[in-house]
Amino acid sequence: MRPQMPSEVNKEIGLEIGHVLFIDIVGYSKLLIDEQRDYLHTLNEVVRETDSFRRADAAGKLTRLPTGDGMALVFATTPDAPVSCALEISKALRSHPELRVRMGIHSGPVSGTTDVNDRSNVAGAGINLAQRVMDCGDAGHILLSRHVAEDLEHYARWRPYLHELGECTVKHGVVISVVNLYTDQLGNRQLPQKFKAGALIQKGPVAGARAPRKSIAVLPFENLSADPENVYFADGIQEEILTRLSKIADLKVISRTSTQRFKSSPENLPQIASQLGVANILEGSVRKAGDQARVHVQLIDAENDSHLWAERYDRKLTDIFAVESEIAAKIANTLQAKLTGAEQKAIAVHPTENSEAHDLYLRGRFYWNQSLGPNFDKSFDKSREYYEKALQLDPNYALAYAGLADYYGFAFGFGLLPPVEKWAKAQEENAKKALKLDPTLGEAYNPLASDRLYYHRNWPEAEANFRRGLELSPNFAEMHAHYAMCLVFFGRNDEAFSEIQRALALDPLSPRFGFTSGSLRFFTRQYDTAIEQYRKTLELDPNLPFAHERLGYAYEKKGMQKEAIEEWIKALTLTGENEETSILQQTYAMSGFEAAVRKSAEKKLEGLNAKLARGGYVPAAEFVRICIRSSEKEQAFAWLAKAVQERNRLAWELKIDPLFDPLRNDPRFQKLCEEKKL
Repeated sequence: MRPQMPSEVNKEIGLEIGHVLFIDIVGYSKLLIDEQRDYLHTLNEVVRETDSFRRADAAGKLTRLPTGDGMALVFATTPDAPVSCALEISKALRSHPELRVRMGIHSGPVSGTTDVNDRSNVAGAGINLAQRVMDCGDAGHILLSRHVAEDLEHYARWRPYLHELGECTVKHGVVISVVNLYTDQLGNRQLPQKFKAGALIQKGPVAGARAPRKSIAVLPFENLSADPENVYFADGIQEEILTRLSKIADLKVISRTSTQRFKSSPENLPQIASQLGVANILEGSVRKAGDQARVHVQLIDAENDSHLWAERYDRKLTDIFAVESEIAAKIANTLQAKLTGAEQKAIAVHPTENSEAHDLYLRGRFYWNQSLGPNFDKSFDKSREYYEKALQLDPNYALAYAGLADYYGFAFGFGLLPPVEKWAKAQEENAKKALKLDPTLGEAYNPLASDRLYYHRNWPEAEANFRRGLELSPNFAEMHAHYAMCLVFFGRNDEAFSEIQRALALDPLSPRFGFTSGSLRFFTRQYDTAIEQYRKTLELDPNLPFAHERLGYAYEKKGMQKEAIEEWIKALTLTGENEETSILQQTYAMSGFEAAVRKSAEKKLEGLNAKLARGGYVPAAEFVRICIRSSEKEQAFAWLAKAVQERNRLAWELKIDPLFDPLRNDPRFQKLCEEKKL
C-alpha cells in the first residue's frame, strides 16, 4: 500500500487549470521501510509549515495528492503559488540534508475523480506533465515547464531566477522544454544529468520537434538603393529591429550572425526556419534616397510558408526609429507576445534625434560586424572611428557609447591593447555613459562585466552586471556566451554549459559561439566532445585559424599526433605563416612530433620577440604558452609572473587552460595566481 499524507485529498474538483507542484524523494526505493516512513513524515511536516501551503489550504484552494514517494499539490490560485511553495520547501530542507528532494512545476488541466476507495482524487495532463518535468531533475532541482516560465518571465521578481535548460525526452518519447529555477541560496544551479550528455555539441533542432510559436528570425534586408554602398543602412535597419525584438523575454529571437547566412526572399523558408529553430521569418528591403527611406517588410509563418502580414513604410530618415518601433510592436502583437511596461518602452525608444549621427553609428556597426568575421584588421578600428564621429554630432547618443565600450572591451579583454588603466577607463566610462543615458540598454552591461572581472578582478560585481544585462536583453547571445566562459573560470561548469547552450539556441549558426562551446569542453578536459564541437564549427567556417589551432591541441591531448600536425598546418597557412608551416612539416617528417612542436614554438618565439622589438604589444600569456611548447620552463615562469599581473581575459585562462598544465603542479604557479587574486 502506498504511504499516504496524514490529510487525504480534501476537495473534489471539476475540470479546471491547476498549478501543480510535484515532489518526490530521490532514492526513496533504496531506503529501509522505517527510513521511508520517517522521511515522508519529515517531508509532510516541512510542506505543511510553508506559508504558501497554509494560505491556499485555508482558502480552500489546495488539493493534496499522495504519490508514494512524495506528493502533488494542486493550487487553484496563481501560477507562482507552487513556485513560492517550492522555494519555501527548499529553504526548510537546508535543515534536513539527509532528505534529497526534487520538484517539478506545471500549469495545466486537472479534473476531479474518485478512486477505488470512493475517495476524491485528482488526475489530468497538468499533473502528469508536472511529474515529467520533475523527472528531468536531480536532488535539489526545482524545474519548471516552459509554459510556467513564460508566465513568470513577465515579473521582475522571478526573471533573474529562470535559467533555460532546453529540451528533455521523457516517458513515451515526449519532448518537453524545461527551465531551472534557482536563487543564490535555493534550488540547484547544477545542470541535471539528463541535460549533460552532449549538451554543448552544436546541433540542429531535435528531429520532429516543433519550434516555439513565439520565435522569429529576421533575415538580411535587401538593399534596393541606387548606391550599393548603402548596404550598411539596410544592415542597420535589420539589426535595430532585431535589437528591439531581443528586449522581449516572451520571444525567442535568433541573433544576426546566424541570419546573415541567408539572403532576403529565399525560396526555401521552411528549411531555413528549421535550421534556425524558429516558427516565423521576417524579411524585407530598404531603399534610401536623400533624406527619404522606404522600408518594406513581411512576416511569414515558415511552417505553412504563408504571409501573416506585409507593410510598406515611406518615411524621412528622421522618422526611421518610429518605423523600427512600429515593426517590432506589430511582430510582438501578431505573435501574441506578452510585453512588460519596461519592454514596451524599450522597443519604442528613439536613441537620437540627429539623423546624421545615426547614419555614422550604423556605419560603425557595419564595420564592427565585419570585424567579427574574416576582415578583422581592416574593420576593427573603423568601427571606433565612426562611433566617435557620431558622438561628436550627438554627445548624448547612448548606442554610440555602448559601441565604444564594446570596442575597448573586446580589444582590452583579448590582449589587442595593453592592459593599462587608460584603456580600462575607456571601457568602463563609455559603458556607464551609455547606461546613464539609457538604463534599458542591456548590451552595455557586457563590457561593464568585462571591466569588473578582467581589470578590477571583482567577480561578484561582474556577475551582477551579467545578470542585470540578461534580464534587460534576454536574447543577447553574446552575453550568454561571455558569461559561460567566465563561469568556467570559477569552476561553475554546469552553469557555464547551460549559458553556452542558450547562446547556441539563439545563434545556432555562429562559428564564434561554436568555437566558445568547443573551448569550454577543452578547458574542462572533455577532449572528445571538444573535437566534435571544433569540427562542427569548422563545417560552418573552415577559414578560422584559431579553430584549427585549438582542434590541433585537442587532438594532441588525445595522442592523435598526425591529426594535430595537419590542423596546425591549416592554421598557419590561413594566417600566411608559410615559413613556420614549412618548418613544422619538415621537422615532423624528419624528427617526429615532439621535435616539430618544439621547433615550431622556437620560430614563433622569434616572431613575438621581433614584434616587441618593433614596439608592438604581445600579451605575456602568449609567451608563457610558447615557452612551454619550446621546453623553456624557467623562461615560462619568468613570463608567467608578468602574465598574472596583466589584467585581461588571458590571465584568467591561465587557471583553466590545459596548455598550461606543465606548470600547474609547481608551487610557484599557485602562489603567483593567489597573489594576483586569480
